[in-house]
Amino acid sequence: MSKRDYYDVLGVAKSATKDEIKKAYRKLSKKYHPDINKEPDADEKFKEVKEAYEVLSDEQKRAHYDQFGHTDPNQGFGGGDFGGGFGGFEDIFNSFFGGGGRRRDPNAPRQGADLQYTMTLSFEEAVFGKETDIEIPREETCETCDGSGAKPGTKPETCKHCHGSGQLNVEQNTPFGRIVNRRTCPYCNGSGKEIKQKCSSCHGSGKVQKRRKIHVKIPAGVDDGQQLRVAGKGEPGTNGGPSGDLYIVFHIRSHEFFERDGDDIYCEMPITFVQAAIGDEIEVPTLHGKVKLKIPAGTQTGTRFRLKGKGVPNVRGYGTGDQHTIVRIMTPTKLTEKQKELLREFADVSGQTPLGEHEESFFSKVKRAFKGD
Repeated sequence: MSKRDYYDVLGVAKSATKDEIKKAYRKLSKKYHPDINKEPDADEKFKEVKEAYEVLSDEQKRAHYDQFGHTDPNQGFGGGDFGGGFGGFEDIFNSFFGGGGRRRDPNAPRQGADLQYTMTLSFEEAVFGKETDIEIPREETCETCDGSGAKPGTKPETCKHCHGSGQLNVEQNTPFGRIVNRRTCPYCNGSGKEIKQKCSSCHGSGKVQKRRKIHVKIPAGVDDGQQLRVAGKGEPGTNGGPSGDLYIVFHIRSHEFFERDGDDIYCEMPITFVQAAIGDEIEVPTLHGKVKLKIPAGTQTGTRFRLKGKGVPNVRGYGTGDQHTIVRIMTPTKLTEKQKELLREFADVSGQTPLGEHEESFFSKVKRAFKGD
């Protein structure tokens, strides 16, 4: 009987991602697990699903399978598939020299998975920091069974198939002799334990999904895209291992007046022609409150003034940035006749060409240019 296509076994497309393959495997392995499904062919289907997942979840084995399928390209060399059939050179080495070089204890403590949370802050909150509470969904140790996965009053038993090792040895005869290929035990999924009576709260997983409130202190000076690590607030560990970490990634809303570059703040401040010409003292808004800024006489548009220490506190505590205020001279758009007359007098006193003559002279030059005079 020929083997079924591994993608068909898991019910996924050939373009499926690792996560999609893993999700399909989890669903089918639970469906056909011998402890759950009592149908006569459940055990064979479970093994078929397990075999398909072991190949498609491994990049090298999957590439090999996509190219050759179930056919062994090395049959002319004794039928050995060193990329998958025997589990690679590591399994051959282990069979000759006792194995166990990279064998993992299924009951050893393992750290829990890390979690990520995206938090949106206002411009000011990012500059000055804040304290807040957030709620995150995460797995927690089941309180009913205390994480064992077994019904209260019972406890997990040593797997009778792998005898608690979490792995099974499969022997194969090859031209090199008898090869021992070590595989994860499909009956206990590598845990080394079997749960006869499962906990009604967690259904044997030892963990339940909950929403957990966490108090977070956000330091002053965080920037867009930066992340904060909160140690030990990720998923709980296994077999007494430590919890993972929580990583908070910040998204900062823009400000209508200020712009930020690192620890420095930039803004534009409008001033009048008169203020620029004769000088003035103006009030400038900063993140730290209003300050006085002296505008020297003759200031040109685009001139930048530095306000030391009025920027963003460095998130690592290395001082505070500066604010750079750029002045823009605003040209009036609506002038009264009195204002126009005063400007003409100013031009005359300054020795400038009267505005009317200047305009006439300019247009005269344009006309001559087109006539070729």
